[in-house]
Amino acid sequence: MNAIEPRVVLAGIPRGLRDPLLAEYEKLLRNYGEMRWEPAELNGGKLCEVIYSILKGYVDGSFPSKPTKPRNMVDSCRAFEKASKSSRSIRLQIPRLLIALYEVRNGRSVGHVGGDVDPNHMDAGLVVNMSQWLMAELVRIFHDVTVEEATATVENLVERKIPLIWRVGNRTRILSATMSYRDKAFVLLYGTPGSIKAKDIVDSIEYSNASVFRKKILKPAHKEALIHFDSKTDDVQLSPLGSRYVEQNIPLTV
Repeated sequence: MNAIEPRVVLAGIPRGLRDPLLAEYEKLLRNYGEMRWEPAELNGGKLCEVIYSILKGYVDGSFPSKPTKPRNMVDSCRAFEKASKSSRSIRLQIPRLLIALYEVRNGRSVGHVGGDVDPNHMDAGLVVNMSQWLMAELVRIFHDVTVEEATATVENLVERKIPLIWRVGNRTRILSATMSYRDKAFVLLYGTPGSIKAKDIVDSIEYSNASVFRKKILKPAHKEALIHFDSKTDDVQLSPLGSRYVEQNIPLTV
């Protein structure tokens, strides 16, 4: 599935709103990747305010120069229901999700006590998932593409900021001396938008033999549906199943 190039994504939204939208989304993913749950939730609330401003400008026919915070998010989002000429997504689906996302940011305590599962982690995960859906829906609407294309675009929209990945010059290193080569490759793929050439992965993780790497690591991972490895183009991309594996099994902090 092809994704829209990041340089043109959301080009139908004025820069004064598009830049804050992408900035808040990137901060959200970075904080979540660094396991900073509370900041991730706060970024979700700020993202809501930017998206509200985009919807308001779209419905009114004139975008504001910068995002504004509505006096009452719930009432303001419900007011979109009156925009009869707009799509159901603009009138109902996005506004209702904004209300839910804003409630997680404002109405959930960040000082949870007790239990074996950290609710802050669960809340932050919910914020990330809702934010990804909202971003994909904005891409779909403003570029008139399919849900699949919009989802692929959002997956490649920003580079995950992972402390375990160190980019130095033209090289990328994984800051772990004990991690397996397989997991190093997965971390590199997880932290990079789109696909990577297999030879570049080999260089980054300093694997001794490129042919053996393709045979013993990439091809088995492809069969497990953890990655997609195109042996003709040498492109490698992490699958949603592979992303889940990284998030559940590999510590991403140094």
